[in-house]
Amino acid sequence: MAGASHYILDMPSFDEAPKIAIVVAPYYKDIADNLIAGAKGVIEQVGGTYEVIEVPGALEVPTAIGIAARMGEFDGFVALGCVIRGETTHYDTVCNDSSRGITLLGLQGLCIGNGILTVENHEQAAVRADPADQNKGGGAAAAALHLIALGERLKNSGGKRMGFRVDGDAS
Repeated sequence: MAGASHYILDMPSFDEAPKIAIVVAPYYKDIADNLIAGAKGVIEQVGGTYEVIEVPGALEVPTAIGIAARMGEFDGFVALGCVIRGETTHYDTVCNDSSRGITLLGLQGLCIGNGILTVENHEQAAVRADPADQNKGGGAAAAALHLIALGERLKNSGGKRMGFRVDGDAS
């Protein structure tokens, strides 16, 4: 039996080049460098620009995104880093809290692709970060770009509601 296939959306197009903040925790530098390379490649595919912002660890990524959203002029954000399981529960805290922080920022309307790897060992991280393999950095950039495109599409819908129609709704 063949392995499961994954459907990947076509990349969106933009009238104006989106500006992306790539916020990365380079604790595992080799992994971070590959994640960044993958993200840059995808952003460049759509003609976007980016700025790389480094922070000490995965827990600081959501805070840095929040600061960049308030003080910068970014259309979207790519969160990158790697958390490798250790011998203590610190792994669970870092994974859960960094993910929760990113999710909360997204629910506030920021366009964020989460590419913080949470793995058991360095080998798993290397495969996921490699732009020629799983390219999770590129996937996170694609997610951010799709969210930006969705926001633009909804903003430019001319006031027309999109989505499901409620019975009796004439709009």
